[in-house]
Amino acid sequence: MQKQAVHSFHIPVMGLGFTIDTPIKVAHFGISSVISIVEDGLVEHMRKHYFETNNLPYVPITEKEADYRAKRITAYLNLVHHLVQQKTTSLKEEAFLPGTNLTKYFELLPDDSALKKLYHQMLFTNDRPVKEERQSLLRNEVCAGAIDVNIMSKLDRINYAKDGTALPKEHSDALAALRGYANSQVCSSIIFSAGYNPSLYAYAESFSDFYPNESGYIKKKIILKVSDYRSAVTQGKMLAKKGLWISEFRIESGLNCGGHAFATEGLLLGPILENFKLNRDALSKELLTMCNQALIAKGKHPFSTSPSLQITVQGGIGTSVENKFLIDYYSTSSTGWGSPFLLVPEATNVDEETLQSLATATPLDYYISNASPLGVPFNNFRKSSSEKQRLERIAKGKPGSPCHRKFLASNTEFTEQPICTASRQYQSLKIDQLKEQGLQSNEFETRYNEITEKACLCTGLSASALINNNITPSHKINTVAICPGPNLAYFSGIFSLKQMVDHIYGRTNILNTVERPNLFVNELSLYVTYLKKEIDKNLEVLNNNKIRYLKNFQANLLEGIQYYKKLASIAQPEATKMVENMQLELQKWETAITCLLIPKAVTPV
Repeated sequence: MQKQAVHSFHIPVMGLGFTIDTPIKVAHFGISSVISIVEDGLVEHMRKHYFETNNLPYVPITEKEADYRAKRITAYLNLVHHLVQQKTTSLKEEAFLPGTNLTKYFELLPDDSALKKLYHQMLFTNDRPVKEERQSLLRNEVCAGAIDVNIMSKLDRINYAKDGTALPKEHSDALAALRGYANSQVCSSIIFSAGYNPSLYAYAESFSDFYPNESGYIKKKIILKVSDYRSAVTQGKMLAKKGLWISEFRIESGLNCGGHAFATEGLLLGPILENFKLNRDALSKELLTMCNQALIAKGKHPFSTSPSLQITVQGGIGTSVENKFLIDYYSTSSTGWGSPFLLVPEATNVDEETLQSLATATPLDYYISNASPLGVPFNNFRKSSSEKQRLERIAKGKPGSPCHRKFLASNTEFTEQPICTASRQYQSLKIDQLKEQGLQSNEFETRYNEITEKACLCTGLSASALINNNITPSHKINTVAICPGPNLAYFSGIFSLKQMVDHIYGRTNILNTVERPNLFVNELSLYVTYLKKEIDKNLEVLNNNKIRYLKNFQANLLEGIQYYKKLASIAQPEATKMVENMQLELQKWETAITCLLIPKAVTPV
């Protein structure tokens, strides 16, 4: 049975490779983190690396094996589980002396935790038998952080046999990844992100580990990453009707986050959290009724008591005051700190060149791009080696990338089997098509830039882990794509794990000197900028549906500002600290939003 988490923060998934082995690095300190299991090639490379560095006999799982993708994921997760358990056991056996991992474990804990208080009592106890008794109690309470995994639900490419025939659906990328996780030894959570996939959700019904046993324990839990309450309700009910309990809704800011940016319709983080706060109990009861009915119908054990339904939040958090406010005021159980941990080599895989670039970056180096082949806004970094390579290829007249892994291959405009819009093949075909249209030079340049802005993410987002660990894949990799959130602009330098954790808990401050509004105002500014761009790019092609969307977006932003104004008047100390000096910022953005001119709806003839 899993013990309760000892930390009130977690490290979210970042890219394909940046957190691929983070549990091995930090789980024995009680810190939970998330692995991406999308790239089975990277997973297999990392499995080989850790087998060899730990002097274990490595047997490769090649692409010639049946169901190799799922088998690779299972084998790697089993290895991670083994190494984490091994490191946790070793930690427990250490002495309570300065510099040991056992001492570090307790020093990293939040100051208000019961374990931290017991640790301090032990330190200042002179009575030897009492001291030893407390040390024994502390050792028994040591537990590893969770080895959670993430699947982007919509990344579900159909795979093909060597003769070109499509393999059965269960061999698609997402379903095979789910099977790989379900067959592993880990007791943790799988996070479904980036939208609804009915095939994936239905396939989860096939595995017993996702169902409660007679005591209500679930070996493998389900977390839904959502950006608004409506999405949580809709997807939560879909899974509950299958007898699958959602153990956590992980709320992520639509724009103030790393990786892909899934903008809501102007719904801001504060009002979204308020909605969860007010409706969580009612939602939990409704989902439990549906879930138990489905479990009984399937002949499985229903819940005899209400299972936990946690709410967590991530995206743009930068100070201990923000961290504490989100936990205390909105009753969240954990906060996600992603991008800042890219500056912590003890926790994440960032190669030296990229690490130094991040450590010395300016706010202008971070921007939302259209680089993703998924067609979703993507947080990008101007100083990445991948971006430099993309521009060099364009300058040489050879835009696009070789497409080795094909996880984002979804375009069938020119080919029968899907290809990736970042590939050299697609961009060459698309540019040839563009040349035949006889466009004016400025229009041609705009369209050309739209085509060539797409970048290879399959290789780019996994490259850092390979470079950092001196792993050489079959195809040459020497450039790194990275996708930090805009919040990283307020952190400069390279930090130890202790420095970052101490910052989260308010024991130190590692922010740089760049002026930083709080996370609510930062997110608001990103949404206003996004709305301006949406209005500008759609002026020539606006229809009534688009006009309604833009007006609803604008109205939601204004409604969110009114919510923050009320929040600023709350007398509670944590709210006062959180929203101080917000009023002037809110007024400025309210004026800016009101001044945005959205055309009136077209009157039908």
